[in-house]
Amino acid sequence: MAREKIKIKKIDNATARQVTFSKRRRGLFKKAEELAILCDADVGLIIFSASGKLFEYASSSMCEIIDKHSTQFDAGQKSDQQTLDLLTDNSAQAGLKKEYADKNRQLRQMRGENLQELTLEELMHLERTIDIGLTRVMERKNLQIMEQISILQQKEMQLLEDNKMLREKMELCMIDHAPMNGLHEDGQYSFESIDTSDTLLRLSLP
Repeated sequence: MAREKIKIKKIDNATARQVTFSKRRRGLFKKAEELAILCDADVGLIIFSASGKLFEYASSSMCEIIDKHSTQFDAGQKSDQQTLDLLTDNSAQAGLKKEYADKNRQLRQMRGENLQELTLEELMHLERTIDIGLTRVMERKNLQIMEQISILQQKEMQLLEDNKMLREKMELCMIDHAPMNGLHEDGQYSFESIDTSDTLLRLSLP
Protein backbone atom coordinates (compact mmCIF):
# COMPACT_ATOMS: atom_id res chain seq x y z
CA MET A 1 0.00 0.00 0.00
CA ALA A 2 1.44 3.36 -1.06
CA ARG A 3 2.29 5.88 1.61
CA GLU A 4 -0.10 8.78 1.71
CA LYS A 5 1.49 11.95 0.47
CA ILE A 6 1.63 14.66 3.11
CA LYS A 7 0.00 17.90 2.07
CA ILE A 8 2.47 20.75 2.46
CA LYS A 9 0.88 23.33 4.71
CA LYS A 10 1.45 24.79 8.14
CA ILE A 11 0.93 22.29 10.94
CA ASP A 12 -1.63 23.75 13.32
CA ASN A 13 -0.71 21.63 16.36
CA ALA A 14 2.30 23.20 18.09
CA THR A 15 3.66 19.91 19.47
CA ALA A 16 3.40 18.12 16.15
CA ARG A 17 4.94 21.14 14.42
CA GLN A 18 7.93 21.06 16.78
CA VAL A 19 8.44 17.31 16.30
CA THR A 20 8.30 17.69 12.53
CA PHE A 21 10.73 20.61 12.69
CA SER A 22 13.29 18.60 14.67
CA LYS A 23 13.06 15.56 12.38
CA ARG A 24 13.27 17.49 9.14
CA ARG A 25 16.03 19.74 10.44
CA ARG A 26 18.20 16.75 11.20
CA GLY A 27 17.38 15.25 7.80
CA LEU A 28 18.21 18.54 6.06
CA PHE A 29 21.53 18.83 7.86
CA LYS A 30 22.33 15.21 6.94
CA LYS A 31 21.59 15.91 3.28
CA ALA A 32 23.75 19.06 3.39
CA GLU A 33 26.64 17.11 4.88
CA GLU A 34 26.32 14.38 2.25
CA LEU A 35 26.28 17.00 -0.52
CA ALA A 36 29.43 18.62 0.84
CA ILE A 37 31.29 15.29 1.14
CA LEU A 38 30.17 13.67 -2.11
CA CYS A 39 30.55 16.74 -4.32
CA ASP A 40 33.37 18.57 -2.51
CA ALA A 41 31.12 21.60 -2.18
CA ASP A 42 31.11 24.40 0.34
CA VAL A 43 27.75 24.15 2.04
CA GLY A 44 26.37 26.54 4.61
CA LEU A 45 22.92 26.11 6.10
CA ILE A 46 21.22 28.54 8.49
CA ILE A 47 17.82 27.88 10.08
CA PHE A 48 15.79 29.93 12.52
CA SER A 49 12.97 28.16 14.33
CA ALA A 50 9.57 29.73 14.90
CA SER A 51 10.78 30.83 18.32
CA GLY A 52 13.87 32.48 16.79
CA LYS A 53 16.42 29.85 17.82
CA LEU A 54 19.40 29.54 15.46
CA PHE A 55 20.52 26.25 13.91
CA GLU A 56 23.37 26.16 11.41
CA TYR A 57 25.62 23.78 9.52
CA ALA A 58 28.80 24.60 7.60
CA SER A 59 31.03 22.20 5.71
CA SER A 60 34.01 24.44 6.49
CA SER A 61 33.99 27.90 8.10
CA MET A 62 30.62 29.61 8.15
CA CYS A 63 32.31 33.05 7.97
CA GLU A 64 34.30 32.06 4.88
CA ILE A 65 31.17 30.69 3.21
CA ILE A 66 29.26 33.90 4.00
CA ASP A 67 32.14 36.05 2.69
CA LYS A 68 32.25 34.00 -0.49
CA HIS A 69 28.49 34.38 -0.86
CA SER A 70 28.74 38.16 -0.36
CA THR A 71 31.50 38.43 -2.98
CA GLN A 72 29.53 36.42 -5.49
CA PHE A 73 26.37 38.34 -4.70
CA ASP A 74 28.09 41.72 -5.18
CA ALA A 75 29.62 40.52 -8.47
CA GLY A 76 26.21 39.33 -9.60
CA GLN A 77 24.62 42.62 -8.63
CA LYS A 78 27.31 44.52 -10.54
CA SER A 79 26.84 42.30 -13.57
CA ASP A 80 23.08 42.76 -13.40
CA GLN A 81 23.54 46.53 -13.14
CA GLN A 82 25.89 46.55 -16.12
CA THR A 83 23.39 44.52 -18.10
CA LEU A 84 20.62 46.89 -17.07
CA ASP A 85 22.75 49.91 -18.01
CA LEU A 86 23.54 48.33 -21.37
CA LEU A 87 19.88 47.65 -22.02
CA THR A 88 19.03 51.20 -20.99
CA ASP A 89 21.74 52.63 -23.26
CA ASN A 90 20.55 50.49 -26.16
CA SER A 91 16.97 51.58 -25.54
CA ALA A 92 18.00 55.24 -25.37
CA GLN A 93 20.10 54.86 -28.53
CA ALA A 94 17.18 53.24 -30.35
CA GLY A 95 14.94 56.10 -29.21
CA LEU A 96 17.42 58.70 -30.47
CA LYS A 97 17.71 56.92 -33.82
CA LYS A 98 13.93 56.89 -34.18
CA GLU A 99 13.69 60.56 -33.23
CA TYR A 100 16.42 61.43 -35.75
CA ALA A 101 14.62 59.49 -38.49
CA ASP A 102 11.32 61.24 -37.66
CA LYS A 103 12.90 64.71 -37.69
CA ASN A 104 14.74 63.96 -40.93
CA ARG A 105 11.52 62.78 -42.56
CA GLN A 106 9.68 65.91 -41.37
CA LEU A 107 12.45 68.10 -42.77
CA ARG A 108 12.25 66.40 -46.18
CA GLN A 109 8.49 66.80 -46.19
CA MET A 110 8.82 70.51 -45.40
CA ARG A 111 11.09 70.74 -48.47
CA GLY A 112 8.32 69.14 -50.51
CA GLU A 113 9.82 65.63 -50.62
CA ASN A 114 8.24 62.26 -49.77
CA LEU A 115 4.72 63.70 -49.73
CA GLN A 116 3.06 60.66 -51.33
CA GLU A 117 2.84 58.84 -47.99
CA LEU A 118 0.88 61.67 -46.32
CA THR A 119 -2.89 61.77 -46.00
CA LEU A 120 -4.97 64.82 -46.87
CA GLU A 121 -5.21 65.80 -43.21
CA GLU A 122 -1.44 65.45 -42.76
CA LEU A 123 -0.85 67.54 -45.90
CA MET A 124 -3.12 70.29 -44.56
CA HIS A 125 -1.29 70.21 -41.23
CA LEU A 126 2.05 70.43 -43.05
CA GLU A 127 0.77 73.40 -45.07
CA ARG A 128 -0.27 75.25 -41.90
CA THR A 129 3.09 74.51 -40.32
CA ILE A 130 4.95 75.87 -43.36
CA ASP A 131 2.75 78.99 -43.45
CA ILE A 132 3.44 79.69 -39.78
CA GLY A 133 7.16 79.16 -40.30
CA LEU A 134 7.19 81.40 -43.38
CA THR A 135 5.39 84.16 -41.47
CA ARG A 136 7.98 83.99 -38.70
CA VAL A 137 10.81 84.09 -41.23
CA MET A 138 9.33 87.18 -42.92
CA GLU A 139 8.86 88.92 -39.57
CA ARG A 140 12.44 88.21 -38.60
CA LYS A 141 13.73 89.37 -41.98
CA ASN A 142 11.76 92.64 -41.80
CA LEU A 143 13.02 93.24 -38.27
CA GLN A 144 16.63 92.82 -39.37
CA ILE A 145 16.05 95.15 -42.36
CA MET A 146 14.66 97.85 -40.05
CA GLU A 147 17.60 97.41 -37.70
CA GLN A 148 20.05 97.78 -40.61
CA ILE A 149 18.24 100.93 -41.82
CA SER A 150 18.38 102.42 -38.32
CA ILE A 151 22.10 101.69 -38.08
CA LEU A 152 22.76 103.31 -41.48
CA GLN A 153 20.74 106.38 -40.53
CA GLN A 154 22.75 106.77 -37.34
CA LYS A 155 25.98 106.47 -39.31
CA GLU A 156 24.73 109.08 -41.79
CA MET A 157 23.91 111.54 -39.00
CA GLN A 158 27.30 110.95 -37.43
CA LEU A 159 29.06 111.56 -40.77
CA LEU A 160 27.13 114.78 -41.31
CA GLU A 161 28.04 115.96 -37.82
CA ASP A 162 31.69 115.06 -38.35
CA ASN A 163 31.68 116.87 -41.71
CA LYS A 164 30.17 119.99 -40.13
CA MET A 165 32.79 120.04 -37.39
CA LEU A 166 35.57 119.54 -39.93
CA ARG A 167 34.30 122.42 -42.07
CA GLU A 168 34.20 124.74 -39.07
CA LYS A 169 37.76 123.80 -38.10
CA MET A 170 38.98 124.46 -41.65
CA GLU A 171 37.34 127.89 -41.70
CA LEU A 172 38.90 128.84 -38.38
CA CYS A 173 42.27 127.62 -39.56
CA MET A 174 42.08 129.69 -42.77
CA ILE A 175 41.09 132.80 -40.85
CA ASP A 176 44.06 132.42 -38.50
CA HIS A 177 46.47 132.12 -41.46
CA ALA A 178 44.97 134.86 -43.70
CA PRO A 179 47.72 137.13 -45.47
CA MET A 180 48.15 140.77 -44.36
CA ASN A 181 47.38 143.29 -47.21
CA GLY A 182 49.30 146.22 -45.70
CA LEU A 183 48.77 149.46 -43.90
CA HIS A 184 45.78 151.57 -45.00
CA GLU A 185 45.79 155.35 -45.21
CA ASP A 186 43.67 155.54 -42.07
CA GLY A 187 46.46 153.84 -40.13
CA GLN A 188 44.69 150.46 -39.92
CA TYR A 189 45.92 147.07 -41.02
CA SER A 190 43.44 144.85 -42.83
CA PHE A 191 43.53 141.04 -43.35
CA GLU A 192 41.59 139.04 -45.90
CA SER A 193 40.73 135.39 -45.46
CA ILE A 194 40.32 132.87 -48.19
CA ASP A 195 36.67 132.40 -49.07
CA THR A 196 35.62 128.83 -48.07
CA SER A 197 31.85 129.21 -48.15
CA ASP A 198 31.25 131.69 -50.98
CA THR A 199 31.42 134.52 -48.40
CA LEU A 200 34.34 137.04 -48.20
CA LEU A 201 35.50 137.45 -44.61
CA ARG A 202 37.47 140.53 -43.66
CA LEU A 203 39.05 141.46 -40.39
CA SER A 204 40.38 144.99 -39.54
CA LEU A 205 42.82 145.64 -36.79
CA PRO A 206 43.14 149.22 -35.24
